[in-house]
Amino acid sequence: MLTFAAIIMRTKNLRKDKVNIITLGCSKNLVDSEVLSGQLFAGDVNVVHENKKRDHNIVIVNTCGFIDKAKEESVNTILQQVELKRRGKLDKVYVTGCLSERYKNNLEEEIPDVDAFFGTMELPFLLKKFDIDYRAELVGERLLSTPTHYAYLKISEGCNRTCSFCAIPLMRGQHISRTIESLVEEAKKLVQRGVKEIMLIAQELTYYGLDIYKKRKLPKLLHALADIPGLHWIRLHYAYPSKFPMEIIDAMRERENICNYLDMPLQQASNRMLKAMKRQITREEMEEIIGEIKNKIPDICLRTTLISGFPGETEDDVEELKSFLTKMQFDRVGIFSYSHEEGTSAFSLPDDISEEEKQRRAEEIMEVQQEISYQKNLQKIGKTFKVIVDKKEAGKYLGRTEFDSVEVDNEVIISSDKKLVIGDFVNVKITNAYDYDLKGEVV
Repeated sequence: MLTFAAIIMRTKNLRKDKVNIITLGCSKNLVDSEVLSGQLFAGDVNVVHENKKRDHNIVIVNTCGFIDKAKEESVNTILQQVELKRRGKLDKVYVTGCLSERYKNNLEEEIPDVDAFFGTMELPFLLKKFDIDYRAELVGERLLSTPTHYAYLKISEGCNRTCSFCAIPLMRGQHISRTIESLVEEAKKLVQRGVKEIMLIAQELTYYGLDIYKKRKLPKLLHALADIPGLHWIRLHYAYPSKFPMEIIDAMRERENICNYLDMPLQQASNRMLKAMKRQITREEMEEIIGEIKNKIPDICLRTTLISGFPGETEDDVEELKSFLTKMQFDRVGIFSYSHEEGTSAFSLPDDISEEEKQRRAEEIMEVQQEISYQKNLQKIGKTFKVIVDKKEAGKYLGRTEFDSVEVDNEVIISSDKKLVIGDFVNVKITNAYDYDLKGEVV
């Protein structure tokens, strides 16, 4: 006769596993988690992303290892899941992603309660833990973790650039492009599932095609994607400025469904800093490229990302960066403090600026951009824009124009007498402007 304890144990063993994937870091990591979800689902594994119900028994943490804050968040998340396992709330904890790729040996020693660590290119080995074989034919069969009306499309992996501050090549390897055919096929499947906006991501978009086609092929890819019926918006993220192929802008100008939006991380404006960062470009060349882009598409939205506190940065460098922002009038700017990363060439330089000073400089730089953003938003009052409805929060609809990407850019607070459908496009007349957001009514 079975004891009560044995019955409980048998019930627990018979329960079907449910896997929760926790994703940290950038949109490229998010795509990796979606691919992992698709492979698990195809293998008849019950899988969810960022599960709020907490009714799962297995966790996979997809980590980020880009900068110190991201690494700290990843380690803390792993420790939280290990603690849940210790308390009997979880059966297994697996770790994958960039942090695991970069520090696997250290992590195995420091956090032995994790059941297994996997690098960024070890998806088949992770799947083996669930008795599943990796199926190449499932490429594109992702379980989206985004709302159904938009999705990211990763066009390549890795990076061949040698920026002195960046550890990405250490975690993601060399640049590997996907074929145009595979990307078009995946985009078509996404559109069939209701996706209206696709955001192209890579560590470096402009390098696309050089490895497999021996030429920069992003313009050709853009035209192929723009031909897909039902794909309303195509958005470009992370374009390297050095040797920027202007044919990208020509494609943007020629095709209505390619958003007039370009994310081009520049990092600094002082030639001294740009050289130390190994960016392969000067301030003068950056200004020339931006001028040519704006000449071709005057109303294009340009987004850039900057670094504060790189080794050796002086107040003069900060002032030059502020004057550069004032002159170039970027629509969107993000900034992060320099992180001293082992394995990068900048690691040999003294990290001679305190964290407090790095943050102070970042805030000082963003104050300049805040005023630029506000003035640009004021100019939109009275104008009508095509807006995609992203969500409803606190009784208000929130959306974006073609000049805004998800999470990092402006939102439009939409007033409407009628019920709006999430994922639909509406015409919104702007009635008010804030530093980083707009307010308008449906017309």
